[in-house]
Amino acid sequence: MDGFGPLGFTPDALAQESLRFQAKLRAGLDTLHQVHDIDYGATAREEVWRDGKVVLYRFRGDRAPTARVPLLIVYALVNRPYMVDLQDDKSIVRGLLERGEDVYVLDWGYPDRSDRYLELDDYIQRYIGGAVDHLRGEYRMDGVNVLGICQGGAFSLCFTALNPHKVRNLITMVTPVDFHTSDNMLGNWTRGLDVDLFVDTLGNVPADVMNWCYLTLKPWRLFVQKYVGMVDVLDDPKALEDFLRMEKWIFDSPDQAGEAFRQFVKQFYQGNGFIKGGIDIGGRAVDLRNIEAPILNIYAEQDHLVPPASSKALAGLTGSTDYSELSFRGGHIGIYVSTRAQREVPQAIHDWLGQRAR
Repeated sequence: MDGFGPLGFTPDALAQESLRFQAKLRAGLDTLHQVHDIDYGATAREEVWRDGKVVLYRFRGDRAPTARVPLLIVYALVNRPYMVDLQDDKSIVRGLLERGEDVYVLDWGYPDRSDRYLELDDYIQRYIGGAVDHLRGEYRMDGVNVLGICQGGAFSLCFTALNPHKVRNLITMVTPVDFHTSDNMLGNWTRGLDVDLFVDTLGNVPADVMNWCYLTLKPWRLFVQKYVGMVDVLDDPKALEDFLRMEKWIFDSPDQAGEAFRQFVKQFYQGNGFIKGGIDIGGRAVDLRNIEAPILNIYAEQDHLVPPASSKALAGLTGSTDYSELSFRGGHIGIYVSTRAQREVPQAIHDWLGQRAR
């Protein structure tokens, strides 16, 4: 016998690992005292427009922007948009500002019972439309640049199709287009949902229900592995603070306005409207062929929420003759916060916009 047993470790190795684990836990008690309230946001910003709970913010960098056309970031409804500006060394926004872009973000706020009957038309035409019109007026130009992320990318596609003259350049990032790809687990689950019963029973959809669905897509990684891995950073205040900041973002999720949720599930997840047609926003049909603006479609190669095939389906669906794709080596979250993302994503967006400045 080699002394390692069938699993490849000895009793002595197990004892040493147990002692190391206990030491990390003891150190963690001291480290937690050094970690104060976890804040987020690396960049100063100011409110420039509001409609109820929905606020348009302009980010302020260390120097004045050189870009002539503002860039509006439209995020998903299911999480808070500060993921794009999480902290000093993990901020897509900061990277864009450093390269001279003039960056805005639309913050959806936290819907409550008074928002139960908000529809997709409110989010797309009223809120995105209102923010875009504000920027068009401020900058005295017909169209602005839009960066739509995840569900916000789907909203941005709808908005651009309905208002093609208001968007000069469109960037979609980890955006679902084909909701029925075989590897789209969320799409497969949602297709069988009785969404009418779901919304009629709950009204607004609680954030905890949404979070549970997302976490169970990768239960081992998101319920067990990451918390076991957390032990390794318990004696590192900076690493522990980064971990807790990410946890705060994950669980700082707004409830979903019931009617808008119902419409999105029916028309997108179940009806696969971008592919099959049938998306109706405020009585108007969405036809992606109306989009003639240049498009940059960025997808993540290891994305478990929006598989690459779902995003890449956008190619050929629009009327644009200037369509580009960019693949990112990482996942749905890594595309915002990884070291690679800070180096690659803002530069790629800036370069692409610069080539189309006019």
